[in-house]
Amino acid sequence: MLECTNEHACFGGIQGFYRHQSSAIGLSMRFSVYQPPQAKHHAVPVLFYLAGLTCNEETFMTKAGAQRFAAQHGIMLVAPDTSPRNTGIAGATTDWDFGEGAGFYLDATQAPWHPHFQMETYITQELRSLIVDSFPARADRIGVFGHSMGGHGALMLALRHPDIFRSVSAFAPVVAPTHCPWGQKAFTHYLGADQTSWQQYDASALMQSRTTPFPHGILIDQGLSDKFLLEQLLPYTFETACSVAQQPLTLRRHAGYDHSYYFISTFIEDHLAFHQRILAA
Repeated sequence: MLECTNEHACFGGIQGFYRHQSSAIGLSMRFSVYQPPQAKHHAVPVLFYLAGLTCNEETFMTKAGAQRFAAQHGIMLVAPDTSPRNTGIAGATTDWDFGEGAGFYLDATQAPWHPHFQMETYITQELRSLIVDSFPARADRIGVFGHSMGGHGALMLALRHPDIFRSVSAFAPVVAPTHCPWGQKAFTHYLGADQTSWQQYDASALMQSRTTPFPHGILIDQGLSDKFLLEQLLPYTFETACSVAQQPLTLRRHAGYDHSYYFISTFIEDHLAFHQRILAA
């Protein structure tokens, strides 16, 4: 049963926060939805936003300033939480970069994470169906974008589910998790020590086995003053993979910008316009 915990009028639309008992996760999950004013009259395109480490379903909606532009373009915004919560798993809340708040948008195969950390199934199947069934959302016009760990999730899920996601973009994404400390830590626990199983959740590795999966292009914004740029994010690895795959990519480099929502809010208008062009086609 879907429960609305809060609603706010916002740019002529409705900003809502919800929770439900998830069958995929086996626990209560939370998410937020912005319904633009156009949704009062007809079904609208949907854009999923996947947040980064330590974030939740409120972070993007309260910090990015995206609702103004979603209202202009008639796009519904959906932001799930970044992981299951209150799992009772030992160590799940010990580290900021792993466990609760750090689901990495994959389906865990290893104990004790497997029963609850099923974020890929949750987003692409359960939450997607819930949004289409419960809100005026177009099932055939869905895009995805995200930040940092959520940028990893957006690129990875788009490449794994091109039948679901028509458009994809990211802010400062983790594009090669098998080659950075954040990804290696998470994948070891969630997927096991066999690194061959990791490749299916690595956007750069996935891109290398594709040919022009998103012909309308992919947009990535990266701040050059981002303290995680060289050790964790590795955007140029993805740039090389896109070149091999003949995938159109716009990788914009911004001097002076860091990893924060000040950076995201600066360029959020461009991302909404990018998705609108593709989802409206």
